[in-house]
Amino acid sequence: MFDATPLLVHEFLERAARRFPDKVALVCEDERVTYVEIENRANRLANWLIAQGVRRGDRVGIFLGNEVNAVVGFFAVLKAGGVFVLINPGTKGPKLAYILRDCGAVGLITSHRLFAPLADAVGAVELLKFLVTCDAPGSARLEWRGAVTPLSAIQAEAPAPPPAVPCLDVDLACLIYTSGTTGEPKGVICAHENIVFVTRSIVDYLGNNESDVVLSVLALSFTYGLYQVFAAFFTGATVVLESSFAFPVTILQRMERERVTGFPGVPTIYAVLLRMDLKPFDLASLRFLTNAAAPLAPEAVVEISRRFPQARFFSMYGQTETARTLYLPPEWIGRKPGSVGIAIPGTEVWVEDEHGRRAGPGVPGELIVRGRHVMRGYWNAPAASAARFAPGPWPGERVCRTGDLFRADAEGFLYFVSRSDDIIKCKGEKVAPREVEITLLRLPGVIHAAVVGVPDPVFGQAVKAVLVAGNPAPTAAQVLAHCRANLEDHMIPKIVEFRAELPMTPNGKVKRSELV
Repeated sequence: MFDATPLLVHEFLERAARRFPDKVALVCEDERVTYVEIENRANRLANWLIAQGVRRGDRVGIFLGNEVNAVVGFFAVLKAGGVFVLINPGTKGPKLAYILRDCGAVGLITSHRLFAPLADAVGAVELLKFLVTCDAPGSARLEWRGAVTPLSAIQAEAPAPPPAVPCLDVDLACLIYTSGTTGEPKGVICAHENIVFVTRSIVDYLGNNESDVVLSVLALSFTYGLYQVFAAFFTGATVVLESSFAFPVTILQRMERERVTGFPGVPTIYAVLLRMDLKPFDLASLRFLTNAAAPLAPEAVVEISRRFPQARFFSMYGQTETARTLYLPPEWIGRKPGSVGIAIPGTEVWVEDEHGRRAGPGVPGELIVRGRHVMRGYWNAPAASAARFAPGPWPGERVCRTGDLFRADAEGFLYFVSRSDDIIKCKGEKVAPREVEITLLRLPGVIHAAVVGVPDPVFGQAVKAVLVAGNPAPTAAQVLAHCRANLEDHMIPKIVEFRAELPMTPNGKVKRSELV
């Protein structure tokens, strides 16, 4: 039965620590940490944060990869009454500074390795008062204008009892920054009630339980990755955190060794798995597989189900603005392999035509989402919030206008058609063309730049850059080197093309359709 009892996000950890104190909650490289250990570490860090002046609603950045300290960090921020802001560890200095300044972060939990190269860029962020570094004792001290405290010292000295901070489920829990069509990242506002609702719904349709062992290579700063931890801690399961899928054999060996029951993937990962010989690996423990971030081809869905006959496969769709929206029950794969399913439990969706009317079967239109998983809006972006989070059927209610085109069949199953904006989905992550274009235009010799997504059998879409260059013109190798130095990996163009001019519309806009 679907449960709707009010709950706070950090109570996922507190309940699991009471029920399963000595059970391994997280496995990360050689570290195996129990629920009670994470609870105690989070309490100590939370008490220290409160002593530094963190108050209810204050934002604290977490600039770490998939590691135990990132999980300890966001639960600690919540326990202190704060709002955590997870930032992808591949983020470059200017973007990191923008996010910290935009959300008004008062502190940052990071590491010397990640932060030291970016210290100059972040040094001017006015409200940032303290840094917590998660490096091993004896590591080089981080040079920065403000206070720097090693996490090891906090864990050794701060009190362990849970702090008594009043918090309601309508309070904010986190901001998740996502790129938009303007190229500037926007912070999606997530309240406790939003996250708890989505988590319960996911657990309901996946059938998660305390015996699950979920292996995730997805970044915690990515909603899909973050909810792997939320769902596991909600049920008392175990999460195996990996930093990437760069070495598939190693991941499969880990899945075999840990007797993994659940594996979340994206099209890039499944494209690799489907080209591998899986016979050498004992994956009989796998109970479910999921796909999100971008739809899979129907043929790939059928082949995954065939290659993993003992596991239930769930095609899914979601956005950061709703976390999770649609899922295809595995029993429907044979009949509807191209569908991403129906609304998740406790929610409602429909397709709207260009006139704002509900579209009939087979008619493409924008997907509209209604339910408690619709987030609060965008931080510091009222105009963008109003455009995406529109008035709902009842007074005071908001729905999410996804901006994505879908069609429904006669039985109400949804099929993704296309994205109505120019956002590129590469390696399971969003790429804003404008953000890449601005970076390209900073390279001497580049006069004009346009970025589009082109179909790619592995990445889903690949980033293509079309440039108009001056004299002297940079080489393609120089363009890529510049991008590697200034952009996250998934934003780096796979294709660089030079043209004498860009195709333009009469009103001065680039005809992107002619660049693919």
